[in-house]
Amino acid sequence: MKTTPKFWRVLRFLFLGFFVVISIGPLIWIIMSSFKSNKEILSSAFALPSSFSLSGYKAALDMAPIFKFYGNSIIISVLSTLLNVVVVSMAAYVLARHKFKGSTFVTLLLSVSLLIPTAALLMPIYKIMTAIGLFDTRTGLILVYAALGLPTSLFIFKSYFQSIPKELEEAACIDGAGFFRTFFVIVFPLAKPGLATGAILQFLTSWNEFMFALILTKSTSVRTLPLALNYFTSQFSFNYTAMFAALTMVILPSIIIYILLQEQITSSMVEGSVKG
Repeated sequence: MKTTPKFWRVLRFLFLGFFVVISIGPLIWIIMSSFKSNKEILSSAFALPSSFSLSGYKAALDMAPIFKFYGNSIIISVLSTLLNVVVVSMAAYVLARHKFKGSTFVTLLLSVSLLIPTAALLMPIYKIMTAIGLFDTRTGLILVYAALGLPTSLFIFKSYFQSIPKELEEAACIDGAGFFRTFFVIVFPLAKPGLATGAILQFLTSWNEFMFALILTKSTSVRTLPLALNYFTSQFSFNYTAMFAALTMVILPSIIIYILLQEQITSSMVEGSVKG
């Protein structure tokens, strides 16, 4: 029996629809549950709430200083992103534009670090942070997060710098511009799409990171949101409404940021890979 194009379109629609449901279904369930009462969650877990109540969010804010953890996550994520973009972009520009003895080896060495399991880095980084006095500090987490994003950012930035015509830099050199002026005045603005992509990915990674925050902190004053939720699960106890409300407040910011900027991420990565 010969299949028609309409059959394949329907089949493709069902296939994609299945993955959409299993991807966003749990998220929608968590958000809907945050507006239910405990009784509704236990009696009809998958039903819509009878009334949309914000009592779960109020209870979550009363049980844990979530806004403080929000502040920690914002400070650490933003500063680690800025540090990563500034430092790695300069390294990526040098590797993309200047060939020197060992440049290929340096690029491969930094790229291979993507293959190192995260678990293998925990103990060395813990010992280093303890030895230099940065254990249980925001500064320690900022440095670690910025370093962890180095391989991914380097790949994105290097590819995008290679897509920028060299003639612009040569013209700047003729006009008497030095290395730093050429980079920050000419190249850096032209590479904004690629830099924005790396910055977004770095921010989302820092915002959602859990393992290093668990190992490198011990006090409430420097805990980030993902880690705080783990510690305060016992406080939520059987108050599932508050627990789902806290989960919603943690995961929604990163999802909203990615939805708003996903076109920027995909377009700049494709453009950089094609031109590079």
